[in-house]
Amino acid sequence: MSNFNKVSIAEDARTELHDKLSLTGAEISINHLPAGASVPFVHAHKQNEEIYAILEGKGKAEIDGETVTLAAGDWLRISPAAKRRFFAAEDTAIRFVCIQVKEHSLESYTKDDAIV
Repeated sequence: MSNFNKVSIAEDARTELHDKLSLTGAEISINHLPAGASVPFVHAHKQNEEIYAILEGKGKAEIDGETVTLAAGDWLRISPAAKRRFFAAEDTAIRFVCIQVKEHSLESYTKDDAIV
């Protein structure tokens, strides 16, 4: 068995990578909202924080009633309990990665975990 997995991603609205890459410690999705579109629900989590990387475009997130503007190059971390929803700008699509991990589960950083 190989010690790695590789996958190419299409321009789907949402691609979840947990099955495609056999992930065991994180949930990662690639998301695309066309101009004027939004995620159709507000959600929060029980245990998992989310880290968002904005790859292309612009839009906004509504987090606990606060509006946060988003643009390519932005990174955003959201606590599990925060209620969130994402929107593309009216004139521009947005493409982002969402990384979901259990809050407070990081036990060591790259430097401490690396074997050289």
